[in-house]
Amino acid sequence: MMTEYASPHHSPGHPPFRGQRRPDAEHHHVQEDEHILGNQMLGEPNRDVPERRILVVEDAADLAAHLATALRDVARDIQVCHDGNMALESVRRQPPDLIILDVGLPGMSGLDVCRILRGEGMSLPILMLSGRCGEIDRILGLELGADDYLVKPFGVLELLARVRALFRRVALSRESDAPRQLNGRIALGDLVVDPQARQGVRNGSPIEGTEREFDLLHLLAANPGRVYSRGQLLDLVWGHGSGVYEYAVTTHINRLRRKIEANPERPELIQTVWGLGYRLNAHRRRS
Repeated sequence: MMTEYASPHHSPGHPPFRGQRRPDAEHHHVQEDEHILGNQMLGEPNRDVPERRILVVEDAADLAAHLATALRDVARDIQVCHDGNMALESVRRQPPDLIILDVGLPGMSGLDVCRILRGEGMSLPILMLSGRCGEIDRILGLELGADDYLVKPFGVLELLARVRALFRRVALSRESDAPRQLNGRIALGDLVVDPQARQGVRNGSPIEGTEREFDLLHLLAANPGRVYSRGQLLDLVWGHGSGVYEYAVTTHINRLRRKIEANPERPELIQTVWGLGYRLNAHRRRS
């Protein structure tokens, strides 16, 4: 189940988030809290809060509701999933700006969700929550791709401070990875695309390709991180109503990967976002 929350404001007196299961007698109170939070979607949003989207993945409904309330101070759009499969579907459908991911989910664990997302090339920030405070547990979460790890119980102020820090880190990373214009050329790390000469260079070596392959590379390099569906790429590169089938996009992407990727079977530069399309990964490791 996924729930969307909007515009509640947390009280400075919130107790630390512990995430323990409540007795059955208290479930009704939790449901009422969620209902109240959901109704506030009808209220006027706080215009001072950035237009960000945070996905909270937490199976304890009471803790998820409290998290959604507190996070309204740093993002306008808060969505909640209660299991790993729903979280993966949500991220693939509409990637959020940040994920808060509980380790101890039923079925698919938070560690598994993190590993799968990183394996699919998702570079969005992930803050893990866990009741396990051992050094090995924290190291495992970070090694699997989490950006930060917060141990329960924790306070609202610490949570918000860590979330803000992650957003600042992302902003700085995007500034450093943004395409630089050098005499009309687009430079992204070791990749340079020259639209006037219609030439691409990777690691100092020219990229030999067809006109369509260059058009694809130019479009993706000019918009790093943006996901394009095959239909969009057809319209933008081949032209609307060209009569070309979508599989032609896949064929050209695969050919382009063989020319620019260190390992075309595990591409780091032009990535597939399953169910959505393709993007150029601006946060890849440098070759």
